[in-house]
Amino acid sequence: MPLADALAATIVVNQLDDDAAAFVASRDFMFLSTVDATGNPTVSHKGGAPGFVRVENPTTLMFPSYDGNGMYLSMGNIAETGRIGLLFMDFATPHRVRVQASASISRDGDDLARFPGAQLVVRAEITEAFVNCGRYIHSHKRVASSPYVPDDSGEAPVPAWKRIDLLQSALSEQDQARAAQAGTIDFDEYAQRVERGDP
Repeated sequence: MPLADALAATIVVNQLDDDAAAFVASRDFMFLSTVDATGNPTVSHKGGAPGFVRVENPTTLMFPSYDGNGMYLSMGNIAETGRIGLLFMDFATPHRVRVQASASISRDGDDLARFPGAQLVVRAEITEAFVNCGRYIHSHKRVASSPYVPDDSGEAPVPAWKRIDLLQSALSEQDQARAAQAGTIDFDEYAQRVERGDP
């Protein structure tokens, strides 16, 4: 379509300019899309402290994969296909930057040390980036940061779902010990916590 071609030629680039790089580096969350080898897509919200996505240079981003639900959907898809889409947003402005990239997973000790609490680190080589119109972004007011974001030493509270009694045998010994210390809960209590926003 002529309009799409014109926009692509005008705004789509293969690296971040200074403004986009600063915006990405200031974010404390993003949306990560991945696709598996069969073409099945998934999208995940990823959060951390401001700057948890590192702009290594105009064409390279790095970000941590923290403890999740144990399904490794995003990381598994990256391992399979290496294709990702990233959406960085500011709901207050509103403003957003979209990034397409070729990604790989690192377990390198030096990379992990840069992101305390990370289980894996993703390196993303940018193929396309562009600022996107924010007219349909609803304005939201920030209330608080998640208490589950790892601190500077990589420590974070045990999430409620890891305290569910029926899941204990499937957890690592370390997580079982943390759950026992925090106190196990049944699924009904977990569901109530989710409903009131206390995961």
